[in-house]
Amino acid sequence: MSAPTPPIEPVEIRSGTELPAIREDIELHTSDGLTLVGELALPESGDPVATLVTLHPLPTAGGFMDSHVLRKASARLPALADVAVLRFNFRGVSSPRGTSGGSFGDGVEERHDLDAALDLVRERGLPHPWLLGWSFGTEVALKWGRTQPVEGAILLSPPLRRTSQEELAAWAGSGKRLVAVVPELDDFLRPPEAAARFAVVPETEFVAVEGGRHLWVGEAQTYRVLSEIVARVNPAALPLPTSY
Repeated sequence: MSAPTPPIEPVEIRSGTELPAIREDIELHTSDGLTLVGELALPESGDPVATLVTLHPLPTAGGFMDSHVLRKASARLPALADVAVLRFNFRGVSSPRGTSGGSFGDGVEERHDLDAALDLVRERGLPHPWLLGWSFGTEVALKWGRTQPVEGAILLSPPLRRTSQEELAAWAGSGKRLVAVVPELDDFLRPPEAAARFAVVPETEFVAVEGGRHLWVGEAQTYRVLSEIVARVNPAALPLPTSY
């Protein structure tokens, strides 16, 4: 009789860890005639309990669908939190997945990109969609996401440079949840000023992250950000495992 197979020891989750998921290259088609490239990651078994539509940082500063927090959300959260994660390149942006059509729209023309992403969410019947914006992506979320069929928006390092105070104030009483995750040491908008700006939306869930920086570099900051996301979209999955 052969010896029993020893149990597989859990492996620590590191920066480059990609956990099991169903990953599909997708295309989005905008109302102004562009094709955008992206990826949809789904839990390997069972239906997702929520959906993240990710909106990446500033393309002219190197932001794309693989910007690390969004890539790690896609790599981990389908397995750890039963969450679907949609990533895509805004118009004119390239990544290893490919290049989206068009050219940078300074947060204005990207409204069509957001529409196309949510069209796919609706077509696939993906549940409880949330917008997950990072830096420039928060501007797109705030400018164009309030009237979309989403649960709310989670904003990582919001600079509030392209979003007017009137656009921000319009979220008050909208019934959509607004979560602002602001790093203590942000390069553009730090917690005291951010709290004053977001005061026009009294229901904002405001999270000031001690020691946090705009780019959320390092596993500790990544873990904190992913935990704040999961706390909103599937709190039953907390605390997130650090090994798998």
